[in-house]
Amino acid sequence: MPNPKRPISSLLVLGGARSGKSRYAQRLAEASDRHPVLIAMAEAHDAEMALRIARHAALRDARWVLVEEPAALAEALRREARKDRIVVVDCATLWLSNLLLKNDNLATATHELAQSVAGLSGPVIFVSNEVGAGIVPENALARTFRDAQGLLNQALAETCEAVVLLNAGIALCLKPSPEPKFRFRRIPCSSQGQSTRFAG
Repeated sequence: MPNPKRPISSLLVLGGARSGKSRYAQRLAEASDRHPVLIAMAEAHDAEMALRIARHAALRDARWVLVEEPAALAEALRREARKDRIVVVDCATLWLSNLLLKNDNLATATHELAQSVAGLSGPVIFVSNEVGAGIVPENALARTFRDAQGLLNQALAETCEAVVLLNAGIALCLKPSPEPKFRFRRIPCSSQGQSTRFAG
């Protein structure tokens, strides 16, 4: 996880389904010295989603302030972020899905959200799904969503000061960390005048 000696103002928590990312973000927020605020994207359109929302709500105590905003996320962040608060966005994937169903411009919305992070008045934790590691979706809408989600994760990872990946409830720090640098060994030209080759 991020170095606790280095204060941060923005964190992206990535993970697959049931990886523990929401619980991890909640623990971090509750361990801070700030008032926790949850910006929730989910809407109870069916019984299954209503049950999921209820299960998440049962895990939060009275310290939490709930803000329900399915679409205007950048605006909600600017409104809710304060020095004495820590805002958890759970989750960016549902936000993106909501925009897709509204036929909004996903690239524009992604850019606006990423650009808003640096100017926020208080710390924020984004929870987002990693959806690109499975099979290629069979329909065009699902492929569009998968690609947009990958681009959103890249944009948030670039702008956030720290990024962690949750796997089986364990957080792996992706940022900050030194980017690996590789150099390929040059193989000398042979006496027959063959072109230079490279080997790993």
